[in-house]
Amino acid sequence: MKIYLKSTCITCRRTVTELDRLKLDVQKRDIFKDKLTESEIKKIIQLAGIKPRDLIRKKDKMFKELHLDDPRFTDPQIIKILSEHPGLIRRPIVFAKNKILIGKFDSKELKH
Repeated sequence: MKIYLKSTCITCRRTVTELDRLKLDVQKRDIFKDKLTESEIKKIIQLAGIKPRDLIRKKDKMFKELHLDDPRFTDPQIIKILSEHPGLIRRPIVFAKNKILIGKFDSKELKH
């Protein structure tokens, strides 16, 4: 199992604590220290069955600064921006069995 996170993010830390409690073997990657590439972001989007905009943290200050609510941004442009600004990426991202979980979720989802 893999988890992409920000080590100082409270939601990420809670998720890691829960994974540890479940005694799951987890590879951790801090996406602020080791940024995701555009191809990795495309893979996450594909596996999750979402659109690039669905991966954006709308509460991040960069969201407003970059005017990401503008619908003229194309999917490739959004993916490039996400690769450059990891704070905009919803987290944690957990790769569990045949699925991917993004953001806050119930630990029961890890067991299925």
